[in-house]
Amino acid sequence: MNLLNKTDDEIIEIANPIWDNLVKTSNQKDYGGFTRDFSSQMLFGANEVEIGKQWANNKILTSLSDKKDVLGCLRRNLHVTVLYKQTSNTVPGEFIGRLVLGVEDDEVKVFGATIY
Repeated sequence: MNLLNKTDDEIIEIANPIWDNLVKTSNQKDYGGFTRDFSSQMLFGANEVEIGKQWANNKILTSLSDKKDVLGCLRRNLHVTVLYKQTSNTVPGEFIGRLVLGVEDDEVKVFGATIY
């Protein structure tokens, strides 16, 4: 699969369910569900203890709203970044969500995910 040749709409169609799962499982502090779509590179750096610390220390990560707005797609090297406007159910303001997708073993996988 060549992710870079897909249209923005095709990429967003792939990205949205992945993002929705990250939001849902982050709110639930469900490590297994949260890392379900991670690339092997992401899994290597995203151990359960470290992610647990992030959930414990950052209220945004466990109170994300299921409402999101897609801001766009950026293509660079072998990856596509999808940017979201994201809100929290408890922390005021708007945040940028960043989902980096790539292909591993012919499947779309998460190579990066952040909220800031």
